Amino acid sequence: MKDFKVKESKSRLKNLRKSISNHRLKTRILFLIEHDNPKYKTRKDLATFLDVSVWSLQRWIDIYMNKGIDELLNISSGGKRRVVVTNEVHLLLEEKLKDYSDPLLSYKEAVTWVSEQVGVLINYTTLRAYMIKNFKTKLKVPRKSHYKNDKQAVEVFKKLTN
Repeated sequence: MKDFKVKESKSRLKNLRKSISNHRLKTRILFLIEHDNPKYKTRKDLATFLDVSVWSLQRWIDIYMNKGIDELLNISSGGKRRVVVTNEVHLLLEEKLKDYSDPLLSYKEAVTWVSEQVGVLINYTTLRAYMIKNFKTKLKVPRKSHYKNDKQAVEVFKKLTN
């Protein structure tokens, strides 16, 4: 294992571990407590005990050595959230969805409409999820009818059933 010295005392680490409720943070503190225990001969043994990967241990060592315990106990999940659909696009979509004279018939049409109106290409899945979440949309396209479908026969059938 990569040799490093823990600056905090074991008693302080144990007290800190008791005061924290987050399991992930408790595991990191336990790593600092147990890293020099002779019963773990390799890094893999310690990783198995902690139920984490060996690469996680290496990352934790690097963070602790370079930035200290405060950064080790700071778990930042995910990256920066980018705003893809701007307020301008939101307002345009809202107007377009309220316009019953020229409605959007599909999400693909919505993607092309947004790119024509604003000049921004938004991914299909992103726009679809945004529209469902913010506007509760259910854009549906009717199924294609068979090419042998006789329209006159359909009209006659409809008249007979009414």
